[in-house]
Amino acid sequence: MTAYWVSLYREITDETKLAAYAELAGPALEAAGGTFVVRGMPTQVYEAGELTRTVIIRFDSVEAAVAAHDGAAYQEALAALDGGAVRDLRIVPGVD
Repeated sequence: MTAYWVSLYREITDETKLAAYAELAGPALEAAGGTFVVRGMPTQVYEAGELTRTVIIRFDSVEAAVAAHDGAAYQEALAALDGGAVRDLRIVPGVD
């Protein structure tokens, strides 16, 4: 069953750190089997939606997504982020 990694950026506190993170995180997550589905700002929000950066990455399974997060390459990206953003990150199973 597929899984989706969903990141909502509640606040970006340091654009330089975010850029350093993105340079490492994208390749690390793709190498771990992730496929970026959404990456950017919403064009419209409803209800309690917020106009914040949103990233959705598809993985083959929850286990693959968790392994990508916990892997050395992504941990290096997190170290580069170093508080440069406040995010809500969740891994959600698909419905297929």
